[in-house]
Amino acid sequence: MGDRSEAIPLTTFQREIARLLARNRTPDSYLAGGAALHIEPRSTRYSNDLDYFHDSEERVAAAFAEDRVLLEEAGCTIEVQLNQPGHIRAVVSRGSEATKIEWAHDSAWRFLPPVKSRVAGYQLHPVDLAVNKLLALVGRDEPRDFLDVLELHRKTLSLGALCWAAAGKDPGFTPSTLLELLKRRGRIREEDLDRLHLRRRPQLTALKSQWLEALAEAETFIAERPPDEVGCLYWSPSAQRFVDRLDDTDGVVPHFGRPGGVLPRMMEVEG
Repeated sequence: MGDRSEAIPLTTFQREIARLLARNRTPDSYLAGGAALHIEPRSTRYSNDLDYFHDSEERVAAAFAEDRVLLEEAGCTIEVQLNQPGHIRAVVSRGSEATKIEWAHDSAWRFLPPVKSRVAGYQLHPVDLAVNKLLALVGRDEPRDFLDVLELHRKTLSLGALCWAAAGKDPGFTPSTLLELLKRRGRIREEDLDRLHLRRRPQLTALKSQWLEALAEAETFIAERPPDEVGCLYWSPSAQRFVDRLDDTDGVVPHFGRPGGVLPRMMEVEG
């Protein structure tokens, strides 16, 4: 999967491919998944692939065709493993280096519009990446998802705030139901860590302690929020960011998602 000697979350080859395909990225064809989540050097885990999301099945096919041209012009070989409406998966290689790339249709419902990325062109907003990752952990017991959610709890939004928001992304869940399902996760063994590409190896005892603390904090957060605000994020105009500690932040307002995403009013640029 390429050289991992650099302190970056994408391999050297993945980063080169992401920069190449950035030319074709638009607000309806953007990097998402683990690669977008771990694109910054602060990340602790390498992504196994590049995932590009699109707002329609037709857009998936068009984006793949456009990207294929760029990849072949760059001397890459494309081995298509899956090609069906709304989902294309291929292994892209050049010499001894290779990475999996997926082009997929995803719901256009999100909290915020995709954002410009210096590496990828456009990528899903970090908040939406975090919500998607939490829902992924709910649906599958994958050690990589567990580590990602725990890091998001520390650096992006707390577990409680993510459960609260995720109920808006998937209205079939309540925040409490999501939390109960998450309580079944977090059973990681050393051999699970062996299978992951990590910049640094965490201690299992520390992970368990952090997870139990996050679950307890999430239970308190969910119990204290009003039911008519289920499914929202909380925006602080004074801090100009989304927050998850509401007791010491004045003027916090709910922010709900919609198709295409929407910027908080206080974030809009005048003129």
